[in-house]
Amino acid sequence: MNSRIKIAAFGMIALSFAFSGNVAAQAMKEKTVMVGGAEMYPSKNIVENAMNSKDHTTLVAAVKAAGLVETLQGKGPFTVLAPTNEAFAKLPKGTVENLVKPENKATLTKILTYHVLAGKYNAKQIWAAVKAGNGKAAMKTVEGEELTFWTKGKDLYVTDAKGGSAKVTISDVNQSNGVIHVIDTVLMP
Repeated sequence: MNSRIKIAAFGMIALSFAFSGNVAAQAMKEKTVMVGGAEMYPSKNIVENAMNSKDHTTLVAAVKAAGLVETLQGKGPFTVLAPTNEAFAKLPKGTVENLVKPENKATLTKILTYHVLAGKYNAKQIWAAVKAGNGKAAMKTVEGEELTFWTKGKDLYVTDAKGGSAKVTISDVNQSNGVIHVIDTVLMP
C-alpha cells in the first residue's frame, strides 16, 4: 500500500470517528422523552413534537381546528398541559366532534388556551410552588382563568375551575419553546 493510500485511509477513519463523535454528542445534548411511542426532541417546538405522538392526535387536530398551530410554534415560552386521546375520550360522546366545528372555534380556543401557561414551568418549579403555597399553587392560564396544582404522594395534579382534576402522567417534556406535561383528563374553564 503506498503512502498516499495509507494517508487517505487514515484520514477517512479519523473523519468517521469525528463524525460519529458529533452524532453521539448531539444525541447526548438532545435528552429525549418518549411520548405516544415517539421521541420528543428539545430542539423541536411544541407542535412539531406533538404531531409525532400517537397519544395526542386528538389534541393536534383540535389545535389545528382552533387555529393555534402558529402560536404554539412561536417563540414562547409556553407550558402546555397536554391531554391524551384517552383524556378526550372521557368527555361526553360527541363533544370533541362538536368542538372542532368551525362555528365552535371560540369555545375550542378557550378550552385549549386554558391548558397553556405563559412561561416555562418544569415539574420541580411547580412542586416548589405547591410546597410554598402550603399544598396548593394557583397559576394563571393564557385563557385568563387559574388552574390549581397540588400533590398527592409522588404525583402532581391540577384542578380546573369546575373542580375537575387531571394527573400529570409524564412531566418535563422539554421543547425549543417551552415544556409539555402530559395529563390524563381535559381541563375545563
